[in-house]
Amino acid sequence: MTKVSRRFLIKTAGAALAAPALVHAQNAQTGTTPSVITNPPRNFGAEGEPVSFYPDPDVISNSPAFDALVPPNANIRRVFTGAFWCEGVAWSNQGRYLIWCDTSEDRIYRMVEDGHVDVFRRPSNYTNGNTYDYQGRQISAEHLFRRVVRYEHDGTITLIADSFEGKRLNSPNDVVAHRDGSIWFTDPPYGGSIFQGQPDEAGGPTNAAGLLQPKVGEPLGAGGLKRSLPNSIYRVDANLKIERVIGEDMVPDPNGLAFSPDYKKLYVMSTRRGPGDAASLPEKLEAYVFDVGDNSKVSNQKVFCDYKVDGIVCRGDGVRCDAAGNVWISSNAGRALGYSGVTCWSPQGQFLGRIRLPEVCASLAFGGPKRNRLFLGATQSIYAIYLNTQGAGPA
Repeated sequence: MTKVSRRFLIKTAGAALAAPALVHAQNAQTGTTPSVITNPPRNFGAEGEPVSFYPDPDVISNSPAFDALVPPNANIRRVFTGAFWCEGVAWSNQGRYLIWCDTSEDRIYRMVEDGHVDVFRRPSNYTNGNTYDYQGRQISAEHLFRRVVRYEHDGTITLIADSFEGKRLNSPNDVVAHRDGSIWFTDPPYGGSIFQGQPDEAGGPTNAAGLLQPKVGEPLGAGGLKRSLPNSIYRVDANLKIERVIGEDMVPDPNGLAFSPDYKKLYVMSTRRGPGDAASLPEKLEAYVFDVGDNSKVSNQKVFCDYKVDGIVCRGDGVRCDAAGNVWISSNAGRALGYSGVTCWSPQGQFLGRIRLPEVCASLAFGGPKRNRLFLGATQSIYAIYLNTQGAGPA
């Protein structure tokens, strides 16, 4: 056994205590401040050390146009943490509060203007996507019952859609409200898992061997479903008539979607192959843009971007447009440290810049009283930053 002297222990302990000061000294010398790729990592929370360098080192510009969108003294702040999988970030202009889902924990949280957070709805039926329409009503995409619902002002719930042509939906994911009163939503298979929703009954694509018991732990009436539709994007008009507007032959796994400020463009994010998808279904990992006609028909499909930054695929999920038509896309770069967060693109598809987070980001929304604060739903946390632009649309 090797003997360690008392002098060695005191010397080692002293070096360990001095390490943080040494790191700060190195940062001061190089003119940088701790970020998501420094060691030790930056603490984004209110208890963390204030950022003393401007602009924020994790706001990375690629264009003067991006510099104009982010105030030079704006800082990224973590305003909540402790979830398992944050999704469905949406801002209520009427109530002046933010909501988001912890899909895996089956609950919806709310944060009011003073920063107080409480549980807004539980159970949430594994809600994934949320938005608000022009009447201020919350619209949610539920994984458990594979449906889209609207919460009315009098407390009742309206079923928007749960089937198409007599077949049950897969797992509605993201939802947006059109100014004509229609509701558009994506229907990929991601909620067909036990982690974020409910798998199929035995023999279904997400439970082929029948090893899982979908009804365990769920309320009466849940279960009994098997995937029977391809991935699609649907539109439900003001009279609750549903139509398929985009099929999986055009977008294999549709995820987030958003309208341009004038509602003449529809942006759709395509992500990874989901539970129950056929092996032959391609993974395109691209963002698409469609023209939207006066008759709500989509046409002229184009690749908007491939999510790539510095050759890294910053896979998109949630998407929102600002008032100038710039497209903000959440980034899931997997294990590529320093590339998750949100990317920003011009209406022409030019990469403008990005906001770097220490967690994968799945959802985003513009909020705050002026709708100029960007809220980011990351894996376990909610982050926020003030911008010099406003979000388009009601939520």
